[in-house]
Amino acid sequence: MSAARTVLAVVDLQRDFCAPEAAARHGLDPRLLESVAVRTADAVRRARSAGVEVVFVRFVGDEDRQGASWRHRDRARGKPPKCLEGSPGAAFHRVAPGPGERVFTKYACFDAFLSEGFEDHLRARATAHLVLAGVYADVCVDSTARTAFQKGFHVTVVPDCTTSLHLPAPDILGFMERVYGARLLPRTDPGLWSHPALAPEQQPCPG
Repeated sequence: MSAARTVLAVVDLQRDFCAPEAAARHGLDPRLLESVAVRTADAVRRARSAGVEVVFVRFVGDEDRQGASWRHRDRARGKPPKCLEGSPGAAFHRVAPGPGERVFTKYACFDAFLSEGFEDHLRARATAHLVLAGVYADVCVDSTARTAFQKGFHVTVVPDCTTSLHLPAPDILGFMERVYGARLLPRTDPGLWSHPALAPEQQPCPG
């Protein structure tokens, strides 16, 4: 197994977050969300072609899976739960895991590292570099990037494969760049899968 592996994590690319009705619910441009989904699907194809491992992170928001504070917030704000287990809204949008690709589930939480087995899988695969795509940049992508940085993983965020919900996207992407040392590279950049801290001759082989 190669050292210092890169893994692409696709975060919450699910219908309740990306479909036109999700855009309407949040006052977002549906064309923007759809373009993020399509470009993320393209990033997944590029990763697979390059021999880079792809993992999928999904959100499940059933009320019986919510913590007390999450449940209180939703009730106080009249927010219905999203991505109910087994519902069409929980399904992946525009891209789905391929044979052998791992799926990790977050139960009513933002951070992929809170899903069972996610960090253990990365450690077992000698992952050192996490590439993040999906939604939303200022919520689950940021939460995951923050923990990844604090746990010693190098982080790259793909700006054309994410968008923001509450904050201007350039602001949150710039924040991750400044505070977590995250690289910001488009999905077409040939250096996307390279380890940020290694010289070209030190880069591990994919796979």
